[in-house]
Amino acid sequence: MTKSNAATFTLTNDATGQAIKLPVMDGSMGPSVIDVRKLYAETGHFTFDPGFTSTGSCESGLTFIDGDEGILLHRGYSIEELAEHSDFLEVAHLLLYGELPNKEQKTKFDRDVTYHTMVHEQLINFYRGFRRDAHPMAVMCGVVGALSAFYHDSTDIHDERQRMIASFRLVAKMPTIAAMAYKYSVGQPFNYPRNDLSYAENFLHMMFAVPAEPYKISPTVARAMDRILILHADHEQNASTSTVRLSGSSGANPFACIAAGIASLWGPAHGGANEAVLNMLREIGHKDNINEFIKKAKDKDDPFRLMGFGHRVYKNYDPRAKVMQKSCHEVLAELDLDDPLLDLAMALEKIALEDEYFVERKLFPNVDFYSGIVLKALGLPTSMFTVLFAVARTVGWVAQWKEMIEEPGQKIGRPRQLYTGPQTRPFVPLDKR
Repeated sequence: MTKSNAATFTLTNDATGQAIKLPVMDGSMGPSVIDVRKLYAETGHFTFDPGFTSTGSCESGLTFIDGDEGILLHRGYSIEELAEHSDFLEVAHLLLYGELPNKEQKTKFDRDVTYHTMVHEQLINFYRGFRRDAHPMAVMCGVVGALSAFYHDSTDIHDERQRMIASFRLVAKMPTIAAMAYKYSVGQPFNYPRNDLSYAENFLHMMFAVPAEPYKISPTVARAMDRILILHADHEQNASTSTVRLSGSSGANPFACIAAGIASLWGPAHGGANEAVLNMLREIGHKDNINEFIKKAKDKDDPFRLMGFGHRVYKNYDPRAKVMQKSCHEVLAELDLDDPLLDLAMALEKIALEDEYFVERKLFPNVDFYSGIVLKALGLPTSMFTVLFAVARTVGWVAQWKEMIEEPGQKIGRPRQLYTGPQTRPFVPLDKR
């Protein structure tokens, strides 16, 4: 909960001499905020903050990020500890309920999610309506948005029980919907979920099993997938999460809100970063070319950029990257793949971690660098990378949506603008223009 700070922030209009004192509010961690809610009423002015990079849009108790120190916490727990000691559904319980579950709660939660993983059989007809070469994210937007046409008993946002049922359904069904999108794109039959598998194992089974032969799930690969899901579960008020909150503020049903989040995530500046890593590696082409491209990256006049290094939020080492690095090397060691692109990635990592230019500027490999490599090693096409991101982030979106809906005094989102168009002008009839 926020609390009022004894301090105030005085804003003075140099032209008129008018001054207004704005209250300062403290959260439990992080910078204090200046409360500008009464600014327009008292001064007739709005604040201007393109991209909302300096604006706190909501009050939240879910995720805390300190980019300067490289810290990511979910409900107070570090991402490193959660990824090392928990599985994805335990983290999902933490985000949805606020606490890590005990053994009984964990068993019940796992069961409740597992028994929601099947989707309505008629949804298969939706997939058949798409072209075979449709991008899986386009399929995800359409199918997830259509869930509200099938699950009418969980669309009343004012009913606490329905909100929770919708939350379970979205978290449970997203891997099934994603795997079906993949299977449809490659012309293989859909796999039904299996209740005897963990969340990550079930997703791998639905993605890669075929009827002709048994599919053996590697514990190392399953653990890597589980870590990828944990590391992407929530990340504070990013573009897609803010989209979910803004959509939900209008009273839209949860399935429509999550579909909106998927659409936002689809943008290459948001969910497509790990795909961009592989595109960059293909551009470099060979280990012998690394030094040439390192020089290009250092040249401020050259448009080439090393993708997967540094982060907009983290000015230190991305804490998720430390965890993903371990899984990346474990997966590559177990699969023992002869893939020049993966060899190139490991060589680039080594050089970048030792090069003084990158070390001084803290341009360390981020989570997208390692996750892109792992997903390629697992055999996922790049078009599925953002889909997997959506599977993981769904629990964060749902938790953020629930938090917003349950907040007393919640209002519809309505950003303001700085208008720069024409001033009032008379209308000229068509025959006189």
